[in-house]
Amino acid sequence: MFKTYEKYLVKNFLNKFLTISLMFASLIIILSILEEISFFKDIEVNFLMPYLITFLVAPITLFEIFPFIFLLSTQFLFYDLFKKDELNLLKINGLSNLKVVRILFLSSFAIGIFTVLIFYNIASKLKFFYTDLKNNFSNDNKYLAVVTDSGLWLKDEINETTLIVKANYIENNFLINVIINKFDEDFNLDETIQSKKINISSKNWIIENPIVTKKNISNQDTKNIFLSTNFDNEKINSLFSNISTLNLLELIDLKKDYENLGYSSDEIVIHLLKLSSTPFFYGILSVLSAVIMFNFKRNKSLFFHIILGILMSVIIYYVNFMFGSLGNNGKIPIIWSIFMPILFISIFAIIGLIRVNEK
Repeated sequence: MFKTYEKYLVKNFLNKFLTISLMFASLIIILSILEEISFFKDIEVNFLMPYLITFLVAPITLFEIFPFIFLLSTQFLFYDLFKKDELNLLKINGLSNLKVVRILFLSSFAIGIFTVLIFYNIASKLKFFYTDLKNNFSNDNKYLAVVTDSGLWLKDEINETTLIVKANYIENNFLINVIINKFDEDFNLDETIQSKKINISSKNWIIENPIVTKKNISNQDTKNIFLSTNFDNEKINSLFSNISTLNLLELIDLKKDYENLGYSSDEIVIHLLKLSSTPFFYGILSVLSAVIMFNFKRNKSLFFHIILGILMSVIIYYVNFMFGSLGNNGKIPIIWSIFMPILFISIFAIIGLIRVNEK
């Protein structure tokens, strides 16, 4: 059971976390509203639409900056403890520096579990509704790329022709075992093209040895034919399901679909690994922030602590970015790209803990 002073520390930390989260949520909402007003300014919609749609995307944005919020929460907590000389009072009651750090780690870890299992799943679903609603007012709804257990499906519009493309899978820059249905402006089937292999390295597709069916007449064409589209391999990849709109179970199912189709699931694996490591990452960030605060103590201003939090966040961001880029480019294993930054932060935190425990 937590003792009174331990409960006080946890409660104080939670209050700081919620207060700072609310401040950043308010800022996110204001900036998002301005962005949505700009987006809808030339579209006839209810004047409340920009305000309502903002609340669908704000939670996932807040989730993405939680690491920064944990750093600031810890710093503000220690700023108050130093200012009111409460840290010495905690020591008198048997709460050593190491115990204080341990409580912060466990509190951050517990909040991290909640944010991943509850908050993220809700936020990702709201982001899905946001994306779906926004696409209704965007030109991007002409293009679609999805993966199901039956294969890869594409929708494209060229002039007044609609293309519905179904392929078994993608192999490098090729669609394999493809059926293309071409529809006229009234959505009547005009032509069907079948091919075992289509080169999609550019938006001008090269269809190899096609079988073209038009008005129930099939013709085998031994020559390659060209088809102008809005898609190339890069565009298809970018239009796949936005993984930030999928909850944990949907991510796992999508990963299975990708693997069954022979398509790379690296992006999904990276996202799942990041989510699974989130509670520990939040915990170790709080430990690192606490260790630094123990060394600066009370003789620094609030402004200094804010600047320090921003600086730490920038450094951690670029460390994560560097290892993430190495992982995405195949320079290091994917699992290394996720856990190496956490390992480095943990090493610095542990070294700092040794010094803190000696004080």
